[in-house]
Amino acid sequence: MHRKDGLQGKRSVPWFGARGFAQELLGELDFVRQQQDETREQLQRLGAMSILEREAERARLEAQVAELSSYLMAERKAAKTDLESLEAKIVEVRSAIVQTEDLALLQESGVYEYFHPLTDAVSYQSQLEKIQEKTKAMNRKEGGAVLASTNWSVNGSEAQGRTMVRDFSKLMLRAFNAEADTLVRSLKPYKVTAAIERLNKVAQAIERLGKTMNIRISSEYLKLRIGELKLTADFLQKQAEERETERLERERMREERKVQREIEKERERLEKERKHYLNALEVLDAKGDEAGSSRMREHLADVDRAIHDVDYRAANIRAGYVYVISNIGSFGESLIKVGMTRRLDPLDRIRELSDASVPFNFDVHAVFFSKDAVGIEAAMHTRLAGHRVNLVNLRREFFRATPLEAKQHLSELAGELLTFHDDPEALEYRQSMNLKT
Repeated sequence: MHRKDGLQGKRSVPWFGARGFAQELLGELDFVRQQQDETREQLQRLGAMSILEREAERARLEAQVAELSSYLMAERKAAKTDLESLEAKIVEVRSAIVQTEDLALLQESGVYEYFHPLTDAVSYQSQLEKIQEKTKAMNRKEGGAVLASTNWSVNGSEAQGRTMVRDFSKLMLRAFNAEADTLVRSLKPYKVTAAIERLNKVAQAIERLGKTMNIRISSEYLKLRIGELKLTADFLQKQAEERETERLERERMREERKVQREIEKERERLEKERKHYLNALEVLDAKGDEAGSSRMREHLADVDRAIHDVDYRAANIRAGYVYVISNIGSFGESLIKVGMTRRLDPLDRIRELSDASVPFNFDVHAVFFSKDAVGIEAAMHTRLAGHRVNLVNLRREFFRATPLEAKQHLSELAGELLTFHDDPEALEYRQSMNLKT
């Protein structure tokens, strides 16, 4: 700038000579070139600094990207670890869930396998009392129900450590016993396997939670409580079977009493009728009415035969009626009941079966009298055994078969059937279906 100011001053002085002025101009041109070179260098320096700044910015951004990538990788790794942990917990929970649907369906239908096949419920009750006594003994101090570490110390005191271990052991044992008692009290025979698995899971959980002090339920005590569950299930099942047997026996005895009352009532009626005919015969004989006396003797013969039949029915407990009935409104197609009754009027028994416990009345396909109705009924049940609905309670005489199948078997066993209705009338059921449409 100083140089430029000098140039301007000299230009304002016109007295310089041409040579001097030319030299001065050459000097000034050199200065301008110098300034241009400095400016160019300065611009180059400024351009170079811009590139450095860009490099620095790029390096800074790359560092940020690397930092973010590292953070994202760490987050992804942590998320993967959490996912694996959750998946492991899901597997653990699923393994803890006892899948018993198939078993429950099987055992609810009555297919129960005894662990201890004793003779009666009293025997099971006796065995349960022995297990309960042993359970009480093992729950006493040093009884061996729960095990734990013996070298634990608290605040440097082994006595305090033993006290703490003993208290926690009692707490764990109480939790286990509470679960076991609940399972026993609410046990259903068909759920015994699920109950045993549940008790095993509780023992495993206690061992896991008490790992620090090595607290665990002893295998002997766990086996004892599992044995209690099995024996309780057997006891409940045997109890239910005995109750059902008693119920069926009471039902059989009620039916037998009804039969006896019917027979006695019918015999009394026939005896009265016989006396009436005898009195009438005596009067006719006194009058000398031979035609009337002949007719009266025929009536007396019929009454005597009827009395003989009633006496035969009373004496022969195998005589009776075999019947085949169905109820499509209540049980659907292809399900029949094959039974027998000693009632004098078999339809009385069928009407009783059509009581309020089923929505529609039974339809009668066949009612067949036989001197050996018991044998024919048993033979029919044997032939239809593969179609039996209840495989446990054989007094439930329902079979998945058609009336035509029953007709074929009954014809082969009893001979020619006088009447057999192939198709059920099902009047109320069909009328109900019509009203719905």
